Amino acid sequence: MSEVLDRLAELRIVPVLTAADPDEAERACHALLAGGLSVVEITFRTEAAAAAIRRVSALDGLLVGAGTVQSPEQLASAQAAGARFGVAPGTNAAVVAAAQEVGFPFVPGAATPSEIEGARELGCRVVKIFPASLVGGPAFVKAVAAVYPDVRFVPTGGITAENLPSYLALPTVLACAGTWICEQALLREGRFDEVERRAREALAAAR
Repeated sequence: MSEVLDRLAELRIVPVLTAADPDEAERACHALLAGGLSVVEITFRTEAAAAAIRRVSALDGLLVGAGTVQSPEQLASAQAAGARFGVAPGTNAAVVAAAQEVGFPFVPGAATPSEIEGARELGCRVVKIFPASLVGGPAFVKAVAAVYPDVRFVPTGGITAENLPSYLALPTVLACAGTWICEQALLREGRFDEVERRAREALAAAR
């Protein structure tokens, strides 16, 4: 668990990818690696998720996570495919328990102080804030960090190249995750050079 979280804390950027097929995912991940980003979160929003995770997990040096994990079955599928960590938009106690049982790093989501407390009660000390831009942005994260000093946050939802620095400036932000680097329109149009450029830009902002 700590090894994965240490890697996320080092990179500070988690590109979120929703792939139409494994080939698309692989091309996007090659672009991310070329841009210096060696982590990706592949969401369970399409039927290609497990196959895409399996394909890109074979890429040397790439830390692969699974996003939008909403059931123990999805978590098991992600782990079997080679994912090293899981992320969810909310906090499902059954998924958290399944992850803890097998020692699988898992970051549940929250949008309110009560939901953060619920995740803490389940033993989670890294929590995704989603949708970050709609619940108050960096100001919200700063406010809740003051009362939950033992929790680190992964803001997600509405993160852009423009507002990324304001999130990363907060010491309790472990990393930021977002779709802007691997925007679906870029993937559909085959603009993987732009994915690489955005990866470089994001990484520069994190340093």
